[in-house]
Amino acid sequence: MDWTFHNPKFIADAAPELPASFIAGGAWSGHRKFAYDLVRFARPSLIVELGTLYGTSYFSFCQAIKDAQLKSACYAVDTWMGDAHTGAYGTLDDSMYAAVNAVSAREFPGIGTPLRGTFDQALAAFPDGSIQLLHIDGYHVYEAVLHDYTTWLPKLAEGGIILFHDTVVRLADFGVYQLWAELSAMPHLHFEHSNGLGVLFPKGCPASFQPIIGRQQELADHYG
Repeated sequence: MDWTFHNPKFIADAAPELPASFIAGGAWSGHRKFAYDLVRFARPSLIVELGTLYGTSYFSFCQAIKDAQLKSACYAVDTWMGDAHTGAYGTLDDSMYAAVNAVSAREFPGIGTPLRGTFDQALAAFPDGSIQLLHIDGYHVYEAVLHDYTTWLPKLAEGGIILFHDTVVRLADFGVYQLWAELSAMPHLHFEHSNGLGVLFPKGCPASFQPIIGRQQELADHYG
C-alpha cells in the first residue's frame, strides 16, 4: 500500500465547544494532515498521546480512525491544569477538559477517550508493547521530555512510532530539540514547520515505512 495524500474534513473545526483559532491555527495545526495520513497508512490499533490541551492532534488521529473505519482506539492523557510552558489554565482547566470530553463523546464514540491525570499515572493503563503510535507533547524541558520518552518506551510495540512536537523550538528552556538530536540517529522523519515534528522508529522501522522515509523531502514539501 502506498502513502496517500488525503484532503480530510476535520469535524473538530466546527465543534462549538472548541476555539476554532486554536484548533485550526495553533502550533500543531500544520501537522494535522500528516497525522491523518499517517494513521490511515499505519493503521495503528492503539494510539496514545501525552499532552492534549484542546485536542488539535488528538482529534486529527480520531478523524482518521473514523473516516477509515479502523478498529483502533485513541487515548488523550492530560491533567488539563497547564504547566510552566502553557501557563496554568486556572478556571479554564475544567472547561477545557469538558470541551474535549464532550466533542470526543459526541463525534468519536468508541474511538477516542480522554484520560485525566499525569503521564506517570496513566502508565499502568497500558501493557508493555501495546502502543503502535505514541505522541509526546507535554512539558518541554529536556529532563521532562526525556522522562516521558524513557518511561513510555516500554509501552511501545515493536515497529511502533513516536511523535515529538516542538523539535525546532529553542526559546527559553525548551529542550525537545536536544533530545531529538540524540535520538535522530535512529530511523525517522522530521518536519521543521509548525514548531517541528519528529517521527521516530525507536524499535525498528517496518518494511512498509522504509520507502516512506526515503521520501522525506517530498513529504516535507507537501505538508510544510
